[in-house]
Parts: sequence; structure tokens; C-alpha cells
Amino acid sequence: MTEVTAQSESSALFDRAERVIPGGVNSPVRAMGAVGAEPIFIERGRGAEIFDVDGRSYLDYVSSWGPLILGHAHPAVVEAVTKAAARGTSYGAPTEAEVLLAEAVVERVPSIEMVRLVSSGTEAVMTALRLARAATGRDLVVKFAGGYHGHVDGMLAESGSGLATQGIPASPGVTRAQAAGTIVVAWNDFDGFDATMEQRGGEIAAVIAEPVPANMGVVPAREGFLRHLRELSRRAGALLVLDEVITGFRVARGGAQEQLGIEPDLTVLGKVLGGGLPLAAVGGPVTMMESLAPVGEVYQAGTLSGNPLATAAGLATLGLLDEQAYARLGETTARLAAGLADGAAVAGVPVHVQSRCGLLTVFFTAEPVETYEDAKRADRDAYARFFRAMLERGVYLPPSPFEAWFPGLAHSHADVDRTLEAAAAAFATLGE
Repeated sequence: MTEVTAQSESSALFDRAERVIPGGVNSPVRAMGAVGAEPIFIERGRGAEIFDVDGRSYLDYVSSWGPLILGHAHPAVVEAVTKAAARGTSYGAPTEAEVLLAEAVVERVPSIEMVRLVSSGTEAVMTALRLARAATGRDLVVKFAGGYHGHVDGMLAESGSGLATQGIPASPGVTRAQAAGTIVVAWNDFDGFDATMEQRGGEIAAVIAEPVPANMGVVPAREGFLRHLRELSRRAGALLVLDEVITGFRVARGGAQEQLGIEPDLTVLGKVLGGGLPLAAVGGPVTMMESLAPVGEVYQAGTLSGNPLATAAGLATLGLLDEQAYARLGETTARLAAGLADGAAVAGVPVHVQSRCGLLTVFFTAEPVETYEDAKRADRDAYARFFRAMLERGVYLPPSPFEAWFPGLAHSHADVDRTLEAAAAAFATLGE
């Protein structure tokens, strides 16, 4: 069992960080206040494990929030990045690796004929929505409650009351005008989406959705819901944008759209695409993508877009993701999900485990979770206690009940067994 002491190098680093970094972290998801803990400062990773600055090891199911599908410091990725770095870290000019990575994406994702590489999912979403507005001459965007599409101002909107409502700012600094350009509908709500398209369809430029939402926990679409989005958006002349920053190249070789049989107008990719380095992309048909400068008039630029280190890592990662890899990852995910559900049942703890290949969430509720409101009703205090109990036993989970776990190809059968043994003990502490 891994013991976490109050006085540690991690704690000391956190004290220092709080003096020079807001909240002591450079992304809010790294904070652990919601689960009653302090951030763990990591020194290195290897395979399925991370090692903190105090020398403790943890089985890692955060996996850098999804990019590390192969595990930490995979030899092929390290070798590719090392070779690229030896030649130079950035040029501000095109490289062959950018072309190779774009070709790899086009070959894997049928809806994509052309790709623009950027450095973050937020940039990719911003570009996709700009393209959609330019193509349609419209302003409004529909998103779904609980979906996360980066920190673009317009996407940081939350809904008011009613089935489908105009967005209001969900963060200080987001203007009402920016949030008002977003309409928020409940996920899996056929009626709410129908009402929105009926009332405002002629003003809507894009409908943006995660095909498998994973930022309110893993909440798959109801049967037919994604096809319904595709049909009604097309009928209204709006573009369907699938945000596959998380699901792209994680749930299947061609992303969730391949797995679910949905063809979007534009796709946003990230995380796995960069193999652990900052890289994302927006892709779609040639007719749409050639609206971007320098061919078209829709402006987008980035100093580090298509960075040679990131493209090297991405190419090395995608090169190892064949059908056998996804079959193995799917089996690992299913075994982990089933074992967690069984462990909770034995302890008498009500949970609902929801999963897709490479993704899962343990919701502390007895009922299936189909909307953000359902997710919010799950027992957050129980998750916090479970998180701390797992951390004590050397298993590192997302420090939020609304985030997905990321099992990966580095997680062995022995790692899953160790996780389930820890989970059984952690569930038992909740059942006491």
C-alpha cells in the first residue's frame, strides 16, 4: 500500500507553486481541492505508472488526460521525439512530418479530406466554429450541457431554464454577447434539440458535440441521438462538428464517428493525435478546408502549429494503433469496468460504471447517467473518499467525478488486477 504523508516534497512544491502560479497549477483539472487533497507533483512516468517527487509510484488512469494511449515514455515515441529534437525544435516553416501526419489522419478518418494542424483543442474548436460561421453566414452555435470544447469564450456558456436556452456566461470575463451566440441543449434530449432547430434553425451555423462525452464523465448518446443531430442539422443548413479531441484515435482507428457510423461536416482532433505533445487539428472536406488562409479568407495561424516534435510523437503513436491494439484496449476497458462494478456490488456501494473503449467513469449512483443533470446528482463526496482511498493504495485517478478514466495499452492484466484489488478495499471503506 502506498502511504501519503502530510509533510512531503509534493506538499512543499505545492506551497511554492501557490506563490507564483494561480492555485498552484497551470490547468484547473490538476487541482485536487474537489476531492480533499493536494496535487501530486510528478517526477517521471514509465508505462502504466507515474512516480512522484517523493519516490512513490502509482498506476495512472489519468494518462495526461488522454493523450498517452501507449503509456508513459513509450520507447518508439521517445526515440521519435529525440531524433526530431536533435534536428531542431521549431522552424516556423513546413516539414515533411506535417504532411505525413495529415496524410495519416486523412487515411484513417473517412470524413476528413484535408487537415489544419494547431497546438491545442481550444484552437481547433475556435477554427472549426469560425469555418462554420463563414460557410453558413450565420452566427449561432448549439452545444450540449456538460460538453466541454476548450476555453473558447463562446463555449464557456451554460444554460438557463427550459428545454433549450440561450447561453449565459459561465465564467467571469466571458461577455453576455459572446455567450449569447451559444444555445445550450441538454445532452440526449431529443425534444430540446428539436425545439431549438425548429425555432432557430435558420440562424444556426453549427451544432457541436462530443460523440461520446467524457467531460461530465462518460455519458454515451442514446440510441439514434447522434443520427438525429446529423439529420436535423443538415436539414437546417447547419454544420455538424464532432469534437473528437478525446475520442479521436482512442475508441477506434477512425475515431468515434467510424465506430458509430456518423459523418460530420468538420472534426476536431487532439490528445492522442499529438502522442503526449501539444498538437490538435481540425479536418473536413476540401471544399470546406480551403476556406482557410492562405487559400481562402478565413484567417487562422499559429507559431508552433505542426511543431516537429509534436508531429514526430503523433506519427510514432498512430503507427502503433492498429486493429489488434484497439481489440486489446477494448478488452482491458471492459474487464476493468466489469470488475469495478462487481467490487462495488460486493461492498454494497451503489455505482454505475459507464465505458467505451479506452474510457470509463464510475458514477456513485445506482441509476444510469444519460445527462449532465444525472451526472450532477451522483454522490461527489463518495467519489472524493474513493479517490483518496485509491490514492493511498497507489492508484491515480482523475481528481474529479466528472472526468473520464483513461485505461491504455500499457495497462496489463496484472495492472487491472491490482486496480480491482485496490478498488475492492476502497469500496469497502465506503460501505462501512
